[in-house]
Amino acid sequence: MSEEVLWWSTRELAGRIAAKEVSAREALQAHLDRIDEVNPALNAVVTRDDEAAFAQADAADAATARGESFGALHGVPMTHKDTHDTAGMRTTWGSPLMADRVPEADALIIARLKAAGVTTTGKTNVPEFAAGSHTYNEVFGTTVNPYDRTKSASGSSGGVGAVLAAGIQASGDGSDMGGSLRSPASFNNVVGLRPSNGRIPHVRPGNPFAWLSQSGFMARTVSDVALLMSVASGPHPSAPESILESGSVFDLPEFALDADRSPDLAGLRVGFNPDLDGLLPVESEVQEIVASAAPVFGSLGAHVDEEIPDLTDADEVFNVRRALDFVGSWGGLYEAHPDRIKESVRWNIRMGLDLTGAEVASAESARTRLHAEVDSYFAGHDVLVLTTCQVLPFDADIEYPRQINGVQLENYLDWMRALCLISATGCPAISVPAGFSASGLPVGVQIVAKPGADVELLRVAHAFESATGHHLRRPDL
Repeated sequence: MSEEVLWWSTRELAGRIAAKEVSAREALQAHLDRIDEVNPALNAVVTRDDEAAFAQADAADAATARGESFGALHGVPMTHKDTHDTAGMRTTWGSPLMADRVPEADALIIARLKAAGVTTTGKTNVPEFAAGSHTYNEVFGTTVNPYDRTKSASGSSGGVGAVLAAGIQASGDGSDMGGSLRSPASFNNVVGLRPSNGRIPHVRPGNPFAWLSQSGFMARTVSDVALLMSVASGPHPSAPESILESGSVFDLPEFALDADRSPDLAGLRVGFNPDLDGLLPVESEVQEIVASAAPVFGSLGAHVDEEIPDLTDADEVFNVRRALDFVGSWGGLYEAHPDRIKESVRWNIRMGLDLTGAEVASAESARTRLHAEVDSYFAGHDVLVLTTCQVLPFDADIEYPRQINGVQLENYLDWMRALCLISATGCPAISVPAGFSASGLPVGVQIVAKPGADVELLRVAHAFESATGHHLRRPDL
C-alpha cells in the first residue's frame, strides 16, 4: 500500500475498510511496517503482538465478507497507552516493579474501543507510574519527539503523541491527571482532549469516585477525537459518577468526512489570556504563538476579552488531591519497595502520607470555592483560552525544565502549571495545534469549557483547527 494510508484519519480508514476498499489486514500491515520504519528512532511503541493482531484483522475481514454489522472502528489498528490494562498483553506503567505484569481484563476505555472494532497491536511508552510530562523510564527508556529527536515528546501520554505525529496511527487512547493528554498533544502537533469527569467513567475495581485523573483521547484531528469519544463515553452500572448521556452526543454532522461547512463561532464568548494575567511564566516564543490565536477567534465571529477566572484555590486543590491519589494507587508499593520507585513518585506519595486532616479539609473547602468561581466565570463566557504548555519541547536528556524566564521551578509539576490549574477545576479542556517556533517545534493552545460541555468544546476546537490548518504540518522523518 502507498504511504497515503498512514495519513488517513481514523474516520477515513474505518470508512474505507467498511467499504471494502482496504482490508483490515492491509491496514494492519501498513501500521506495523511504519512501526518498523520509524520506531527504532522514536522508542514510542514498547510492546507488540503481531500474531494476535493479524488474527484480529483476519477476523474483521471475514466479518466484512459475510456482510455482518460492525462497530465504527472495525478493523482499525491501534496501540494503547501502557497505563491502560489490556487483557493478555503486558501493561507495565513504565515501572520495573510491573515490567512483567499481564492483566486478565481490559480497562473500560480499551474494552469499549475493542467493542467498536479496534485491532489491538501493542502498547506505547509512559513515564514511570505516569508521573511527569516527559516519557522515560528504566524499563523501556526515553521516547523522543518526531519533530526533533533531541527533544521530549512530553507525557505521560508521550508515546501516544509520538505515534500519531509519526504516521503510525491517526488516533489513540490516553489519560490526564495534570495535563497528560494535553501536554503531549502540544509537543507533537496533535489534538488532546481531557473530558469532563464521568464521560468515560471510573469503574470498580478502581476508585469509582476518582475525579482528578481522566481517560480520554488524542488524534491528529478534532473530528477523530469526537469519533473515539462517541464509542468510548457513556454511563456504566458500576460508575456512580457517570454522565448519563450516551456517546451518540458526539456524532455531529460537522465532524463527518463529507462535511462542507465554513468555521463559524459567531456569538461565542471567549476569555483569552495566554499566561493568565502573569500567573504563569511562559517562554516568550510560546507566548507569541499562543497570542496569535486571538485574532483567529475574532475572525470567526467570537467576542474576545481578557477576563479570567480567579484560580487562587486551584493549586491547593490539585496538589492535595494528587498526593492522596498517589497514596491510594501506589502507597502499598512504596511501603514494600521504596528503593525501586523514582524519586518524583516517592515525593508525591510522601506528600500524601504527610497530609493532616485539617489540610485535607482545607482542600475540600478550596474545591467548593473553586467550583463556585468556575460556575460564575462560565455564566459570562463560553470558553477560556490559554497556553497549553509554558515551554517549547525541551531536551530529551533532562527530567524537566528547572526554570522559565529566570523563574526557578520548585518541582517537576511547576512547568505544567497551566495544565494542573485547569485539571483542578474539573473542566473539560483540549489542546489544539497553534503554530511552530522558529526552529520548527510545535506549540498548542488550550481551550477550556464548563464541566459537561465537552461537545461544545469540540465544536470550538474544530472551528479553530479548520481555520488555521496547523495540524496538517508533518514531521520530517
